[in-house]
Order: sequence, then structure tokens, then C-alpha cells
Amino acid sequence: MERRILDFLQNEVDQEHIPGAVIHVSFQGETILQEAVGYRVIYPSKEPMQRNTVFDLASLTKVTATLPIVLKLMEAGKWHLDDKVARFLPEFGKRGKSEITIKNLLTHTSGLAAHYEYFRENLTTEQILEKIVQDELVAGIGEKVIYSDLGFITLYKLIETVTDVPFEEYVKRELFDKLDMNETGFRPRFERERYAATEYSDKLNDYKHGIVHDDNTESMCGISGHAGLFSTIEDLANYASMIENEGVFNGNRILSKQSLQIARRNFSTFSHEFRGLGWILKSPNLSSCGDLFSESSYGHTGFTGTSIWFDPEIQLHVILLTNRVHFGRKDPILRLRPRLHNIIRSHFD
Repeated sequence: MERRILDFLQNEVDQEHIPGAVIHVSFQGETILQEAVGYRVIYPSKEPMQRNTVFDLASLTKVTATLPIVLKLMEAGKWHLDDKVARFLPEFGKRGKSEITIKNLLTHTSGLAAHYEYFRENLTTEQILEKIVQDELVAGIGEKVIYSDLGFITLYKLIETVTDVPFEEYVKRELFDKLDMNETGFRPRFERERYAATEYSDKLNDYKHGIVHDDNTESMCGISGHAGLFSTIEDLANYASMIENEGVFNGNRILSKQSLQIARRNFSTFSHEFRGLGWILKSPNLSSCGDLFSESSYGHTGFTGTSIWFDPEIQLHVILLTNRVHFGRKDPILRLRPRLHNIIRSHFD
């Protein structure tokens, strides 16, 4: 199996679908594969990918930072899922948004738009949040799944408001430190040689190394609830172990079993796109975890070329980190992910 996976990824590198990748496969609590393939930088000259390469996780931020903190605060009694967002952020209730709940934001059923290019106006974090307050909904609350960065930007503000601690500090203290994720965080300060390069920036006159790829998050000084997190395969393996072990890591409880179970529930049965709290659930339509993962599978992807998927039926999880945006915003990753997961899942009964 290891050879087939690595040959598959090497072929994707050879076809210039991705510059390189780091892959982690765990089965029943044991690491089956953790290896690097290809290059962390192609332009201007090739530099090999390493297992300790630091990646821009993009939207994996939603499930590795924002979601667990929302769940922890729920467990602490700070809120419940059906609390209205406007209870904590009164201004948010404007323009038809007064009935949006925390659950709506987590399940992408708030009716908020998917995305606006706030960065084109050079808006600050506070100005972006004010724009979201003023924005009109594009769908009825709870009626439609619209994958919305705006919802997770709002959750970021919500967490800061309730904790009265900067988001990045709170996540580090309450999550990453407890998971020994010592190379995970926002606005990282590693030497340039550690990073998987992402897209070319006209502003920098260079490819991005350790500067967040997401344009809105860059406007927000690199910190948000929807993107901005950087990490390594080993740190993410710690996170995945905690999720798979129902909230326990190295004998310490990080999250409750009940919280993690409810996060995997399908809250959008009315849609062809199944959504848990934060998580994408395996649905009858095209899924990035392929055709063979069980119906109880859940995971998430990141625009830079990252993904994490769990199949609890056999206690399997797969973490794939690529920097596909180093080649620009092309689509081969959309076929790569399901085919890769099919190869992996076919080897386990």
C-alpha cells in the first residue's frame, strides 16, 4: 500500500498537478505511513519537500482551531448551539440576522454569503467585521447550505468577545499547548526554508513563504477563524489522534466525547451537501474522501491543497498536505483527493 500511495503522489508531482505533498495515514491508532514527496518550492528553483515542512492549512483552520474552541466554550457553559449570535454581538443582528444561531454559523446554514473580496478595499479586521454586520443575507436562515467564510470570521469575533482573550492566544493555550502542537499557530516565524511556498504575490514580488495565502486573512493581519493557521504533519497527527480517541490525548481529556459526537451529526439533511458542526460529512454526491470511505466519514479540505478525513468505522484517518496553489488556482486537486483516498481505503477491510 505504501508504495502505491507514494507512486500515485509522485505521478501527480510529475504531471505538475502539485509541487509536492506530505501524507499521513493512521489505522487503528498506529501510523501506517508518514512521508514527503516532491518539492516544497518549485520556483525559482526546486527545493525538496520535508516531513517537517510547515504548511498554510487554509480552511483546515475552521476545524483545527475554531471548531474545538467553540465546543470547549459550549462545554464550559458559555453558550449553547441555539444561542443567537446577536446575544453576544448585538450589532450582528442587523438586516435580518437577529435569528442566526451559533449552530447556523458552524453548519454553514446562516444565509450569509460565501465570500466577499474585502481585501480589495484594504479593510482591517474590525472593518471586515463591520461589513459582515451590514451585509444582507443571500438565503433564508437554516434553509440552504452556503459554505461561508463570513460565518467563521464571525465565530472568531464571537470567541474573542466571550473569552476576552485574543483568539490566537486562547487557541494556543487551550488547545495547541495541550496537544503538544508546538509548531502550529498564526503568523509563524520559522526560517524561510521550513515553508511550503504558496502563490506568487505581486505585492511581495515573490512567492509566499509563511505569509497566509487567503487574501482576506492577510488583510486581517494573518489571524481569523476561517483561515490563517500554519502547521506540520506531526502536529496535525496529534490533533487527529485526539479527535479519533473521542477527545483524549496522552491520557488527558481535551474535549468531551459528547461534543465530538454531536459535531459529526448531519445538520443539513435537507441538502445534498451534508454538514456537521464544522465538519464536511460524507454525502451521496462527490466527496473529497472518494467512493470507498464509509457513510459515517467526516473531514475537511483547505484551498491551499490540504485535507483531513476520518473513517470511524475502521478507525482510519488520512492527512494530506500539499501546496498546490504554488502553481496557481488550478483544479487537479479536486480529482487527486478522491482517487488517493480510494487507494488508501481499498487496503482495509
